[in-house]
Amino acid sequence: MPVQQFTPPNTRHVPTYCYNCVSGPDLLSVKVEAGVATEIGPNFEGQGLYPGNGKPCVKAYGLIQKTYHPDRILTPMKRTNPKKGREHDPGFVPISWDEALDTVAAKLNDIRARGLLDEQNLPRVALTLGHGGTPANYMGTFPAFIAAWGDMDYSFGSGQGVKCVHSEHLYGEYWHRAFTVSADTPHCNYIVSFGANVEVTGGVCAVARHSEARVRGAKRVQIEPHLSVTAAASAEWIPIKPKTDPAFMFAMIHVLLHEVAREHLDLPFLRDMTSSPYLVGPNGFFLRDPETLKPLLWDARSQRALPHDAADLEPQLEGRFQVTDVVEVGADDERWVYQEVEAETSFSKLVAHIQQYSPEWAEALCEVPASKIRSVALEFVTQACVGQSVEVDGKLLPYRPVAVTLGKTVNNGWGAYECCWSRTTLAVLVGALEVPGGILGTTVRINSPREDRHKSVQPGPDGFMLNKLNPTGKNKWLQQPTGRNAHRTLVPLSGNSGSWSQSLGPSHLAWMFQTHVPKNWPRPTAPEIWFAYRTNPSISFWDTPNVAKTIARFPYTVCFAFTPDETNHMADILLPDATDLEATQLIRLGKTKYMEQYWEHQGYVLRQPAVAPQGQARDFTWISTELARRTGLLPAYNAAINRGIFGAPLKAEGRDFSLAVEQVHSVDQIWDAVCRAASHDLTEGAQAHGLDWFKQHGLLAKPYQRTGWYLYPTMQRQQVRFELPYQERLMRSGQELGTRLHDAGIDWWDAQLNEYQALPRWHDFPGIWVQDLVRRGLKPEDYPFWLITTKSMQYHAGGNAAIQLMDEVSQNVRGHRGVMINAGAARKMGIEEGDLLEVTSAIGATQGPAIVVQGIRPDTLVMVGQFDYWATPYAKDLQSPSLNTIAPMSIELTDATGSGADIVRVAVRPLARR
Repeated sequence: MPVQQFTPPNTRHVPTYCYNCVSGPDLLSVKVEAGVATEIGPNFEGQGLYPGNGKPCVKAYGLIQKTYHPDRILTPMKRTNPKKGREHDPGFVPISWDEALDTVAAKLNDIRARGLLDEQNLPRVALTLGHGGTPANYMGTFPAFIAAWGDMDYSFGSGQGVKCVHSEHLYGEYWHRAFTVSADTPHCNYIVSFGANVEVTGGVCAVARHSEARVRGAKRVQIEPHLSVTAAASAEWIPIKPKTDPAFMFAMIHVLLHEVAREHLDLPFLRDMTSSPYLVGPNGFFLRDPETLKPLLWDARSQRALPHDAADLEPQLEGRFQVTDVVEVGADDERWVYQEVEAETSFSKLVAHIQQYSPEWAEALCEVPASKIRSVALEFVTQACVGQSVEVDGKLLPYRPVAVTLGKTVNNGWGAYECCWSRTTLAVLVGALEVPGGILGTTVRINSPREDRHKSVQPGPDGFMLNKLNPTGKNKWLQQPTGRNAHRTLVPLSGNSGSWSQSLGPSHLAWMFQTHVPKNWPRPTAPEIWFAYRTNPSISFWDTPNVAKTIARFPYTVCFAFTPDETNHMADILLPDATDLEATQLIRLGKTKYMEQYWEHQGYVLRQPAVAPQGQARDFTWISTELARRTGLLPAYNAAINRGIFGAPLKAEGRDFSLAVEQVHSVDQIWDAVCRAASHDLTEGAQAHGLDWFKQHGLLAKPYQRTGWYLYPTMQRQQVRFELPYQERLMRSGQELGTRLHDAGIDWWDAQLNEYQALPRWHDFPGIWVQDLVRRGLKPEDYPFWLITTKSMQYHAGGNAAIQLMDEVSQNVRGHRGVMINAGAARKMGIEEGDLLEVTSAIGATQGPAIVVQGIRPDTLVMVGQFDYWATPYAKDLQSPSLNTIAPMSIELTDATGSGADIVRVAVRPLARR
């Protein structure tokens, strides 16, 4: 329906969306007066449709200033100074679109003539996109150009993934198709949150849902080193020592297994839906039938070992059993044949393994009283409602209203595997995985189809889901990297699903290996052309001064530019695309996607020009079409659109809106065809609305069943188990990878290989950062503080730091623009509020005013967001500090999934009184 608001003469309200962070799309309305956008407001047509009821978050309100920014780049530009670097003026001069596009196309055509891959078999063209895939919602038909082009390298990340929630992405998809993991907040009663700052990162949807949950009596316990926005809105805050979260969770599991009666656990779920009853042999691998090689379970009825899929099984959950005529298959198909051997269930292995990790043991590490750890664990199991069920969409499902959620720096870097495993194992123990009230996966990216994670569930080997890991076996492992971050060579879990797998590789290695190559590793070439869009790795990565220097060495860089910034300062060509309120694009909405974006509706929403593009800015679809035309890729480009790369195939049964592949089509022609196909597909042929209809109505949606939120019914229907708690396949993969690497003379990945454990063990995770100082020849006692960062709803991914309004409203939230330090620690050091502080790490220093607070551990400092801008207008004048400037990139601080963490040991000293 049209947006119903009072509209004076020459005034209109234009419905559109904001997708500047992964918690989009937010629905909004733009007030336009005499052709000028003047206000951002809610789109109340979203009430009852969207969990945020049509209200956008604070970032959307900065889009007016973004549109009319005085420093916005409004014409294509070319560099005139061949010298690149922070210290060099680029000498940008305006050029025409024809000159800009012809210049870029000539470079691309030369590459196509010579071959897309260089002498190292690496793509000659690289592309870096910003935060969490969100640029795809703004770059029009550019994905069709990418598809038409062929091989591109996405190895050079901008910080997303490896320094965000990286391990959760990989392990979450592996275990329960959960690229992101969320509590089922509308139905959850008890949430244990380890640093999940959802009141900031979850957007309007999460804020609304959690406030409603509090009203109905739900309780959230926030466990993290400082009192974040989310901690302040929680029932309880527990200040844990940084990087000891695995110890706390191990102790919770200990309480459930050794201090709680078994009947309080979900024994049927463990027995029938997990790997718990699988029999394990002496070498740690599953025992198998010698003929079929299927894993064996102990059948309580027949009192013998039977294949996991045998009919009428009654698996024994716990115990040791004597089994005969079985085989154990290890790494590289090594086999042990047994006439008779003692077997133990995976669950019994878990029980014995976790016995050592009591709350008293964890107290010394976490600096949290054992009684507090125990009380959290006991409340978790008490609130789990084991044995209860609830009807959802006419289906009876288990009801388990408890969840453990993880945040940035907990679910990435060293200790993240242990945390992700512990969180999911806690859910498994009470049956709270992928059921109402428990924890949910909300989207997939490594697996496909990405628009429906249920369809990505296929039966695989051994009774678990099919997971296509990168091969590690003999004659199958890819010793020669296919991308500059070596994701297929070093990280089995990242898979090989195109751009997402590459982007989820260890992208900091791509930056590092451009200048420092480890032993027995090929020196990677630089990309001949590097494209960057909605990204600023010179600010958003670690060790940002060196990232900027690496970018400066790239042969040719093309940036789609909004304002000058620290990355496009090194560019050769700047292309100004039409921004959020000036261009056209149709995207999916609803269903389930990212964070807490699981809806009771699904459909499509349009982004449309509320105002004409400023200056010579052009719609990204026009730019993409022109690039396709000038590179001879127009037929393949149009064919990609016809295939349905933007939602639904343009040609299918009962419809044909396909584009003539040899012709150039206008922006409106392309999106009109996409709109018609999408609406025809959504309504099963009942409607076929064109672009004009979507411009008037904004969106089209239909109900989506809540059973789609939960994977449990699909797993049951396909008779597939969750591959938890025992990680036999990962252990095998890690052992094989180790053999391959050692055969190649590579030993610098050995620490990462130790992470491939069937049952995770505690390691001294805080000590890894201490040892990094020692390795650099420094004294740990000289760097007594932990520096961590926290996200900001106003800035979030940092793409709007040039917008004055965001700075102004951020001042309503404590911590922006400075260094948060504990009041007691500050008093001992003679530091007062507002004093200028210098924070120093092993690689550099950053400065900012002291923000003296009580809600932080005495050994911890916090900086909000990512700053230290030196080229971005307005932001460069804020002089806000940034962890990224002083956080090192190193193999030693990289975990097995290829991720690191936003944490660094630092010293602090006052430089001047306020």
